[in-house]
Amino acid sequence: MSDLSPSVRYAQSLVRCPSVTPAEAGALSFLQGELERLGFACERLVFSDADIPDIDNLFARIGTEGPHLCFAGHTDVVPVGDEAAWSHPPFGAEIVDGVMYGRGSADMKGSVACFLAAAERVVEAQGAGALPGSISFLITGDEEAIAINGTVKVLQWMAENGHTPDHCLVGEPTCPQTVGEEIKIGRRGSLTADLELAGKQGHVAYQHFACNPVPAMAAALAALTGAPLDNGTNHFPPSNLEVTTVDVGNPAENIIPARVTATFNVRFNDLHTLDSLAEVLRRRVEEAIAPFMADDKFSAKLTVWP
Repeated sequence: MSDLSPSVRYAQSLVRCPSVTPAEAGALSFLQGELERLGFACERLVFSDADIPDIDNLFARIGTEGPHLCFAGHTDVVPVGDEAAWSHPPFGAEIVDGVMYGRGSADMKGSVACFLAAAERVVEAQGAGALPGSISFLITGDEEAIAINGTVKVLQWMAENGHTPDHCLVGEPTCPQTVGEEIKIGRRGSLTADLELAGKQGHVAYQHFACNPVPAMAAALAALTGAPLDNGTNHFPPSNLEVTTVDVGNPAENIIPARVTATFNVRFNDLHTLDSLAEVLRRRVEEAIAPFMADDKFSAKLTVWP
């Protein structure tokens, strides 16, 4: 018998599933098996959309009456990057000096493991048929990427099938140091955008035949990051924009690239909506690249999604 608590053991099992979006990699299957053992009725919900991968989601519920408490979260994780740079295997869930190492241990397989351990404790103490209400799990595999086939579609399915919760606890990590020291009643919004600037490829020795889009991208990114979006509110910090990728796809050092793309993400507060923030970003980009638009070889495209 392990001397680890159930929540830690469950977290290890989940972290050891390499569930980088969109791969389920056994994480939802493990959770489903444990919940079914406790008497939960489980539904695997696979959602699709054009030009993006299908995504597995899990909804599980025990009890049919109110009050209905829903645990909400995700089991997908971001890529590990350079695995050789990790001090411990990213999917090993090794515990060293009281710390678990592994992708998703904080965001947010640790929380999902705590959901499971809490539900197990209540069900085993009360009995599956004696719960004073209902407990459900809304667990998606599509939170860390585009998030089109995840929580929103599961919520729609829940509403259509009579599973609207009275209360919901989201397990995103919010505590700086100690579990339970900070509980939030709201979350910032998230906006992701792709900016693509196209020019004309050419040799660096004959630049007058080409149109280099990189200087325009540099100006656009400087405009996007150079001034604050706001100063924050009473309940939220200032909105923050981070550039996450810049790429020209150019393998040669003597060729002016035909196009350059950049991706950035904004975590925004309640001073903005998706539409109002997108308008601010479009205006900054348009003003920054206006001097370049006189060249008829140049074009720009900004794509925004939540």
